[in-house]
Amino acid sequence: MNWWEELKGKVKLGEPLKAHTTFKIGGPAKFFIEPKDVDDLKLLLNLLKRYKIPFLIIGAGSNILVSDKGVNAAVVSLNAAYFKKIRFKNDCLEAGSGTLLSQIIFAAEKRGLAGLEFLIGIPGTVGGALVMNAGISEKLKIKELKVRNIGELVIDVTVIDRRGNVKSINKNKLNFGYRNSNLSKYIILGCCIKTTKKSRKEIKKTIDKCLDYRLATQGLNWASAGCVFKNPPGDSAGRLIDLCGLKERKIGDAGISLKHANFILNHGNARAEDVFKLMNLMCKAVRDKFNITLEREIKIWQ
Repeated sequence: MNWWEELKGKVKLGEPLKAHTTFKIGGPAKFFIEPKDVDDLKLLLNLLKRYKIPFLIIGAGSNILVSDKGVNAAVVSLNAAYFKKIRFKNDCLEAGSGTLLSQIIFAAEKRGLAGLEFLIGIPGTVGGALVMNAGISEKLKIKELKVRNIGELVIDVTVIDRRGNVKSINKNKLNFGYRNSNLSKYIILGCCIKTTKKSRKEIKKTIDKCLDYRLATQGLNWASAGCVFKNPPGDSAGRLIDLCGLKERKIGDAGISLKHANFILNHGNARAEDVFKLMNLMCKAVRDKFNITLEREIKIWQ
């Protein structure tokens, strides 16, 4: 009997992770599992603990670089319909962790509910956005934007810990920082987000402005994992990398974006090793020129 046979969800062996990341890079996962619902997830966590199998959680895979050799672990994806529900209670939006950000933006827009527009163009899920406190740059000057990070909108978050205990965490106990939070030790199940009423015309206008900004400043026509490094205090990682003359530098099929020097693009068949080498080049150049050590924003799985 295989250890996973009690599960109701999908289980794949040796699943290529490049099919599950926006970078389109990465070798296979030993196990790739999509639990059917929260009870199935609890069972899965118990089985993984019993058989001492390490595991990783994946959403849309939008900020992950996976080794070319893959990972010797179970990769858990909350992609089943149960984890992708959207509900409304008055002006609050409740969303499952597997829901795409684009889905909650347009679901809110249809009801004349604003506040989420700044998330347009981020190819992630609600769960991943909460853990990373996803947001938009202060450089974008749009007076309609009252908030710029998803953490500012959160009322509460429902999570499950690695022992299978489900609980709700109120905003008063949540700590959101620059591209981080105190949620990384949990598996996110869903959240409640505060919105404000506004005309659909106004919301659509703000969505278009935010999307135009992303299209103008980021290389969205190629596969990538978004910003590679966090911005140093009071500065921009992209600006520093650009001043080092590294825009368009390529190693293999991985290249630094001409539009945004903090983006590494997959020009077709890039390998993780190509990206690692570019990241090291970027770090060294910025450290040598400005005496600043860049901190990685994307997660490395190896």
